[in-house]
Amino acid sequence: MTLDQSSMPNFNSSWVNYKGAWFTTLFIIVLLKTLFSVIPFISAEASWTLTNLTFNIGQYIMFHWVQGIPFENHQGAYDGLTLWEQIDGGVQFTATRKFFTAVPIALFLLSTHYTHYNLVLLVINFAPLMLVLVAKLPVMHRVRIFGIGKIDHVVD
Repeated sequence: MTLDQSSMPNFNSSWVNYKGAWFTTLFIIVLLKTLFSVIPFISAEASWTLTNLTFNIGQYIMFHWVQGIPFENHQGAYDGLTLWEQIDGGVQFTATRKFFTAVPIALFLLSTHYTHYNLVLLVINFAPLMLVLVAKLPVMHRVRIFGIGKIDHVVD
């Protein structure tokens, strides 16, 4: 049974194409950095690392873990698809996808620079970067590692 994903606009993923969403992403990073910087006894290096970890883990959960859409008007057409797989109808290398791929890389570079290239912090910052970047690769489109998160549709 094939469901028509093009019958209606996908309100779950269309918002990421707006420049306001891009600005909000950058604002969240600044907010996280500010939040971690004002906590007493947290060094600047630790605040950059916590900002990187928090943002990348949050982005992974939001874009690559949660599946489906919260609206009932698509009758299951997007069940089993993550938000990343829904963006731009699955077309790769669009401006939106490039932006959401570049942001974690830029944040990693900033975190690495401001942690003074400390090897331990570099590894800690690199791990979540790889988590989100591997999930964004075109070869990972609709792939579920070890079947984690796979939704089996039962057709009666």
